Amino acid sequence: MHGATMRFIVNAQQARLNNIYKTTRLKLLKTNAAIWFNKMCKATQLKPKYINVKISGQKPQDKKTTINAIGFRVNQEIKFLYPKKQHLNQRLYHLHLESALQYNDMLPQHLVYKNELNREYVITLAKNNEAP
Repeated sequence: MHGATMRFIVNAQQARLNNIYKTTRLKLLKTNAAIWFNKMCKATQLKPKYINVKISGQKPQDKKTTINAIGFRVNQEIKFLYPKKQHLNQRLYHLHLESALQYNDMLPQHLVYKNELNREYVITLAKNNEAP
């Protein structure tokens, strides 16, 4: 053979972490797409279908109020999506560390050192989160 192939025996706990990671990554990609969509609507001054603003009247003042309300709603949506994106990024990072720690026993010896550093980081992070 051309090289040693590594087989990872995946138990249920490792598969669970893998599935959570995949779904969280999918949520992050959808959030990024929503941010991009809202930014494009804001730049081109288009009204997304999820925004319903009803103002009676056809005067120029009424139209201006409608345009301002739509712009405000798009800005609020963008402001809501950025913290969600930040939270999902942090969640992905922690899931990556957890799964790396679970695979620690199956890795070659030269990769174990990096995982031990990650384990120490996760342990100190857990201690910091438990402290009041």
